[in-house]
Amino acid sequence: MVYQPDENRYQRMAFRRCGQNGLKLPAISLGLWHNFGDTTQVENSRALLQRAFDLGITHFDLANNYGPPPGSAERNFGRLLQEDFLPWRDELIISTKAGYTMWEGPYGDWGSRKYLIASLDQSLKRMGLEYVDIFYHHRPDPETPLQETMKALDHIVRQGKALYVGLSNYPADRAREAIDILNDLGTPCLIHQPKYSMFERWVEDELLEMLQEKGVGSIAFSPLAGGQLTDRYLNGIPADSRAASGSRFLNPDQLTAGKLETVRQLNTLAEKRGQKLSQMALAWILRNDNVTSVLIGASKTTQIEDAVGMLANRHFTDQECADIDNILNSTR
Repeated sequence: MVYQPDENRYQRMAFRRCGQNGLKLPAISLGLWHNFGDTTQVENSRALLQRAFDLGITHFDLANNYGPPPGSAERNFGRLLQEDFLPWRDELIISTKAGYTMWEGPYGDWGSRKYLIASLDQSLKRMGLEYVDIFYHHRPDPETPLQETMKALDHIVRQGKALYVGLSNYPADRAREAIDILNDLGTPCLIHQPKYSMFERWVEDELLEMLQEKGVGSIAFSPLAGGQLTDRYLNGIPADSRAASGSRFLNPDQLTAGKLETVRQLNTLAEKRGQKLSQMALAWILRNDNVTSVLIGASKTTQIEDAVGMLANRHFTDQECADIDNILNSTR
């Protein structure tokens, strides 16, 4: 059966302007970090993408090394794009990144002009695209001059291989410097992608304020802290959970007795709001007008439905914000 998207998809989603730029992003975006590689059944990946688009999620976020194995998420996404979404390409925002290890040798990592341009060429071939909407430098390079990395991003836009460029994982001071270089080159930075959740709030110290000052948008990744801000760990660590498996992204040592108590207290507050904890955690990030979108991962369509369902109750009273701060501060 030929896929036909839900005709009411744009009535189900809120869209937010990306800084002071013309582009708007859906409040919820779908990341393809997991569950789109070769270890996942393609029909499950197809179902996730279709359900996301049916609910108004127009932004799909990738990187060269997403999989596993690296490159497979882009390749599988490219197949599904050709089979299901090609007629709606102009309704989609597709992003990818380069900055982590992708191939052997000195030219397959970090932030050199050689690596960034070669990596994007590979990504475009894997996805069957002429351009991506957003191309990110995935992490700052301590050795390559920042001017070189930003000139490579500028060159990529001028080549027509990306419409916009962004930064990811840059601290505030380094991001400010990069944004100023891009402005001088005539290719403004569209967006910054930092890690941000109730359990990781470093962006509130300086980064979000600086991005607002510069007119740059932001999109938060890992908003559920690797699954900690869900109902998964309310009663301890399940044997089949990510934490129990010793994942490098969620170690059992992170789930201390204090952290689990925090999760339970937050869950109680979410229930009072008529939400799941995961929904409240997403809404909490979007309470900040400086955040353009929140980036979710999903292995089931119900997780996408829950995330979008959050939009019906995404506002907080001053008391609720104070209560959340008290919980987070008292159980650190």
